[in-house]
Amino acid sequence: MYRLFFRTIVSRLDAEHAHELAGRALHAAAASPVGRTALRRVAGSPAPSLAVDVFGSRFPSPLGVAAGLDKNGTWYPGLGLLGFGFVEVGTVTPIGQPGNPRPRVFRIPAERALVNRMGFPNEGAAAVASRLATGSTVPLGVNIGKQKDTAPEDAAADYAAAARVLSPLAAFTVINVSSPNTPGLRALQTAEELTRIATAVRAEIGARPLLVKLAPDLTDNELDALADAAAAAGLDGIVATNTSTDPAALRQPAAWERIGRTGGLSGAPLAPRSLDVLRRLHARVGGRLTLVSAGGVESGRDVWDRIQAGATLVQAYTGFVYGGPLWASRVNRELAGLLAASDYAALTDAVGSSAGT
Repeated sequence: MYRLFFRTIVSRLDAEHAHELAGRALHAAAASPVGRTALRRVAGSPAPSLAVDVFGSRFPSPLGVAAGLDKNGTWYPGLGLLGFGFVEVGTVTPIGQPGNPRPRVFRIPAERALVNRMGFPNEGAAAVASRLATGSTVPLGVNIGKQKDTAPEDAAADYAAAARVLSPLAAFTVINVSSPNTPGLRALQTAEELTRIATAVRAEIGARPLLVKLAPDLTDNELDALADAAAAAGLDGIVATNTSTDPAALRQPAAWERIGRTGGLSGAPLAPRSLDVLRRLHARVGGRLTLVSAGGVESGRDVWDRIQAGATLVQAYTGFVYGGPLWASRVNRELAGLLAASDYAALTDAVGSSAGT
C-alpha cells in the first residue's frame, strides 16, 4: 500500500517538502498519548533478542536512523515508536545556518536512491540541545559539523563548541568530516586533521563515546590511515559510510547528470561499496573500535550481513524513505528471524563472523 501511496502522491511532491510534511506528522503523532499508543500498536516493539549493549547504553535494536533525517531533534520520539533502536540527530553546527539553496534533495526512484546537497541546514547546537534534554525512549547519537563559512584550519573549534553543548545529552557523538556539501569538509579526512579535531572534542567531552563518520569514496590506503588515526586518537568507533560523489555507483549515471551531478548519493547503489568499506575497517580496527554501518540498507538480511561483516550497529535513511513508516518494524522482524535460525545466542556473537569470507 505504501508503494502505491509513494508512487501516486509522495513522488509528486518536492522531496524536501515531503520530508518536512512527514516530520510534522510524526512529531504531532508522538506528542499525544493517543498518537503514541497508535504508533506502538501499529509498529510494535523490536524482539528482546535484538537488544544490543554498546557505548554504555542498551539499544532495543541494532537498526537506527542515520544522521540527516532528524536534523534538529524533532523526529526522534516518533522514530523510536516506529521500531528504530536509536536515532543519530544532526548534522548540527554550533550556530544555526540555512544550508544550501533549494531545491537540494532529489529522488532517483528507479535506483532507490537519493541525492542531497543540503549543506548542514540546522537550528544550531543550543536549539537542538533544548529538545534532546527532554529525554528519549531510545539512545540518541548526535552528529556534529563545522559551519559552512569556517575555514578548514579553524574547524576543530567548531566541532569542540558543538560537542560541548550536545554530547552530555547523547549516547555517542559523531564527528562528520565526510559530507560532500560543505566547502572544505572532506579535506579534513586526513590522519592529521582527524587527530586535531578529536583532541579538541575530547577536551570538551571527556570519556564520552566519540566516533568519526567517513566517506565511501576514500581509497583503501586512506581508509587504513584514518582507521589507524581514529584508534590512536582514542576514538570509540567509526560510522561507515556517508554519501558518495561517484556517479559510477548508479546503473544509469545520466539520472544524476540531469540534476547537476553535485551533492551526495545515498541508497541502494551504495550497498556494495559500504559493505566493502565495513569489511576493510573490521579487518583493520575491528578489535579496537565499534563499527556502525550505513549505506544501502534495505532489509533485515542487509542488517544481518552488516553485522556478520563487523558492524555492531546499522543505520538507514534512504531505505526508510522508500520503505515507509512500517519499514523498521519489518526489518526488525526479518532480523529476529535470521538470528533465531542461526547458531548464535545473541546478535553480538555474530559481529564479524563472516570476516574473511
